[in-house]
Amino acid sequence: MNTATQASSNSTSLDTELLQLCKAGGDALRLQVLRVLSRDAYSVQELCHILDCRQSGMSHHLKTLTVAGLITKRREGNSLFYRRTYTPSLPELSALHDALLGSADLIVLASDQQQRLEQVYLERAERSRVFFAEHAGEFGEQQEQMVAYGVYGQSCLELLRSSQANGGKLAIEIGPGEGAFLAELSPHYDKVIGVDNADTMLTRANEFINQQALSNVSFILGDSRNANLQQNAADCVVSNMVLHHVPSPAEIFKDAARLLKPGGIFCVTDLCRHDQSWARDACGDLWLGFEPDDLTEWAQASGLQDGPAAYLAQLNGFRVQVRQFIKPDHVQLHTKNRSV
Repeated sequence: MNTATQASSNSTSLDTELLQLCKAGGDALRLQVLRVLSRDAYSVQELCHILDCRQSGMSHHLKTLTVAGLITKRREGNSLFYRRTYTPSLPELSALHDALLGSADLIVLASDQQQRLEQVYLERAERSRVFFAEHAGEFGEQQEQMVAYGVYGQSCLELLRSSQANGGKLAIEIGPGEGAFLAELSPHYDKVIGVDNADTMLTRANEFINQQALSNVSFILGDSRNANLQQNAADCVVSNMVLHHVPSPAEIFKDAARLLKPGGIFCVTDLCRHDQSWARDACGDLWLGFEPDDLTEWAQASGLQDGPAAYLAQLNGFRVQVRQFIKPDHVQLHTKNRSV
């Protein structure tokens, strides 16, 4: 292909992509979809419920947004979930792509839409809470079918020690399970807090901590939005094998960014994307792992920067990502206040 032909082809592609972006942004419901997806991924059925739209109409709008490169889809078990795409197909359209997403964030949903959005979130959270309440005693055994704590715990600790060798004043672990990693944090931080929304799991973690006689560890029954957690106070926030259980993984990143002091570290260990759907029933998983880029995008959207990472391959087909994200100490972070 000669230079003139290549230039003509590139121009045609740009024109087509530009038209698709403009078309996608030219409908009120599609903009509301983008607004809803700013929080996390949702299925077609959930989007229909939140925005009170028939599935046939919603599917048409989702196709238009997908063709424009504003959203992408992936299968989670038997359902397709849609989420935003933060990287445009053509770099030349980055400004328009980002402007569309940023402008959609300014949309104020109607009160009934907001209520239905929160209802979806709470229903997801309740399914997870009920699972752990009913299976607390056997969860450790079920979890080891996927990835044992002994596989990722040491890697997470070594990565944290290499980045924060002197420890600090406060460490927070979201979803501490039976408390094993709390015991690793305790010698290096003046105060350690474990946060969990399942009281049965928190009871087991508390029993373990009492057996270890760790006097600087305390617990909060709730989630990472709990009002008792002080903002800009934590040296590190830890989330080990938790994201695939929570209703909104992106919100955990926002919460971590809010809780961390400047220079603080968010430590995340979780499964890479997989297709072993049995984990939903056996281990209460809401999500079948995540692409590494998913975590990076959520971190960047929360004002966090990529840090060190390690990837652990398992013989049973699962792959684990051990990641760190850093809250910059030279930037004033601003989080948007929303009613959902």
